[in-house]
Amino acid sequence: MTSQTPISFAAENKKGFLPVTDKKDGYSFLYPFGWQVILHLMTIMFSVEVVVEGEDKVLKDVIEPLESVSVNLVPSNKEDIRDFGSPQQVAEILIKKVLASPCQKTKLIEASERDVDGKTYYTFEFTAQAPNYTRHALTAVCIGNEKFYTLTTGVNERRWEKMKDRLHTVVDSFQLFNV
Repeated sequence: MTSQTPISFAAENKKGFLPVTDKKDGYSFLYPFGWQVILHLMTIMFSVEVVVEGEDKVLKDVIEPLESVSVNLVPSNKEDIRDFGSPQQVAEILIKKVLASPCQKTKLIEASERDVDGKTYYTFEFTAQAPNYTRHALTAVCIGNEKFYTLTTGVNERRWEKMKDRLHTVVDSFQLFNV
């Protein structure tokens, strides 16, 4: 097995975005310029970041803390995301059990399937309403390298219209490669 960097959308230079390529875990994506990597278990601006099982990368806007992107990966014995069900089925399960707190009211807005270089990705849009804010998010999931990958990006609902095109760029740029 060899580690290789794909010639992909995420590797291209897109104005206002920076690339992430994780050669160890086999994925790449773009994120908005100005977001910063969050180091786990460090106190940042008086708030402690918590490590989530499977969490690999987290980047956040330093001013708007709900503006973020994270990549989680967990081992999987499946070879295709379709083995878990339809885009809607997978989205509903992930939103209810993983991506939102049980006390949040959630709504799946859209779920779809796309193919990139022979790999199937599910992407979906949802909202998660907490008592004092609503987060609008986009997620992409895929199976590869014997792992289940989840990339989620989102913002406070009040900033959705301003940020949605950037968030779609993040999700659409997410791509796996063999390691």
